[in-house]
Amino acid sequence: MTIRPFLLVALVGALGLGGCGTADKLKNVGKEPPLSPIENPQAMPGYRPVQMPMPQPIPVHYNSNSLWRSGNRNFFKDQRAQNVGDILTVKVAITDKAEFDNATERTRSAGEDFGAGGVVGSVLSKVFLPKGVDSSAAVNMSTESSHKGEGSVNRKEELETNVAAVVTQLLPNGNMVIEGRQEVRVNFEVRELVVAGVVRPEDIASDNTIESSKIAEARIAYGGRGQITDVQQPRYGQQVYDIVMPF
Repeated sequence: MTIRPFLLVALVGALGLGGCGTADKLKNVGKEPPLSPIENPQAMPGYRPVQMPMPQPIPVHYNSNSLWRSGNRNFFKDQRAQNVGDILTVKVAITDKAEFDNATERTRSAGEDFGAGGVVGSVLSKVFLPKGVDSSAAVNMSTESSHKGEGSVNRKEELETNVAAVVTQLLPNGNMVIEGRQEVRVNFEVRELVVAGVVRPEDIASDNTIESSKIAEARIAYGGRGQITDVQQPRYGQQVYDIVMPF
């Protein structure tokens, strides 16, 4: 059996991409997927501090014979998250539904006729054209093209859960950057939930919770890893083959 060059390249690429992952999977055959260790979000690879447009800072000063400090958001201290390292609960509630139905159709036709009569046509017929060919229709061209496309999207997504998040950064205007991760293992499958974004202290409820719809620049990811997820994904070789093959 002869292996074609592009198939050999795809096979080598698949082995290279899946080498480490395959070794780890073989090492953990018959074992539950391990849970990720608890780590400092700021020390994780890919972490970048958030930079947002900020208003001009207001100098802090105390009024004489007063306990009030300018810039304070509240007078009495509460238990809501307000400093780096504090924890708050995010109520994730996503109900998305989208329906799109698009159709396009294009038709185009063109025709061109060219001929010569009189003396010119007689000369053309005798000198250049075969016997019996009429020069009045020396050139006759026609073109036609048509295009028809249809597309539709019908999507419905629902997600409702709670996850605790940690304040990782305080912005100059008082807003807070939060990030929370949750992992739940059921048999040989781990479900992961990641929530991150920017929140206002005023949007945090008295029970130290906030709705996901009030998180700016929200990043919410819900997925899993384990035996079920592996079965649902194509093998590395098939994925590389789909990328390399142009048809």
